[in-house]
Amino acid sequence: MAGFLNALSASFVLMLLMSVGYFMGRIGWMGLSEKQFLSKYILNIAVPCSCITGLLGNLDHDGLKEAGVMVIAGFAGIAATILISYILAKMLRLPRERFGVFVAMAGLSNALFIGVPVSTQLFGEASIPFIMIYYLGNTTFMQSAGIQFIEYSGRPAEGHFSIKAFLKSLLLKPPILSIIFSIILLVLDLKLPETLMTFIGYINQTVSPMALIYCGYVLYELGFKNLRLMRGLPTMLVMRLGIAPFICMAVCTLFGMQGLPLNVFVTESALPVASQVPVLAGAFGADDKYAATGAVLSTLCSFISIPVLMLIVGG
Repeated sequence: MAGFLNALSASFVLMLLMSVGYFMGRIGWMGLSEKQFLSKYILNIAVPCSCITGLLGNLDHDGLKEAGVMVIAGFAGIAATILISYILAKMLRLPRERFGVFVAMAGLSNALFIGVPVSTQLFGEASIPFIMIYYLGNTTFMQSAGIQFIEYSGRPAEGHFSIKAFLKSLLLKPPILSIIFSIILLVLDLKLPETLMTFIGYINQTVSPMALIYCGYVLYELGFKNLRLMRGLPTMLVMRLGIAPFICMAVCTLFGMQGLPLNVFVTESALPVASQVPVLAGAFGADDKYAATGAVLSTLCSFISIPVLMLIVGG
């Protein structure tokens, strides 16, 4: 019950922070340029700083072996979720323009913009290393399988899938670079200067509020007027918010995970639709309204599902 009440309180705080972005958009204080600024700041500056403080502050040289097992567990859990989402899409007989979008929505979570504030609010700063480990798996699948599925639902991409291009795209992302940099420091048992760590710590504190304000504006931008349960969306919501965390729990338990790492992975797997899905659906000519509706509905429903999940798993 304590976990449920804590999650309920955390959800209320998150809703308040998101409402700031929503109402700033509504009264005209925030627009496309401000949204782009927040996105670039969060992804390229704030989250990398969060990775460094979280990994260096909560992991050590001896903890890297355990982290390697967590990476494998995270990849396996996400792969299993995507596979089941694909089977569900087949069973629903969705039209081509929605098929791949459904798989990406049901199979991948918003592990960054919503994942960081939700998990830190529930479990504290000690959860950051495990958030980043899960994010590593989630973004890897988003950049590979996720894009391929969405492209299938839209117009064909120019050229073919390239391992070299995929690795270049993945490894040049600032959050991934910061994870690699932190791991190198841990392997070499090195530390950054205290002054630099203090600076990085201040930037880290901006991640959660900025990310939630950004998400609040995205909700305003997508709008509530045309929300309706199109075919497949109820199944997607059940999969994304209800079934996915239990798949993650089962797979991670097989790998021997428990305690805080397991709770963080389960929470990260139970989050709304990845924010890139509606953007990619529009870019590739898939059904972007379907993707946007799924993103909005999953975000709203998550404020109910996450407290319930905490009650069930006893987090």
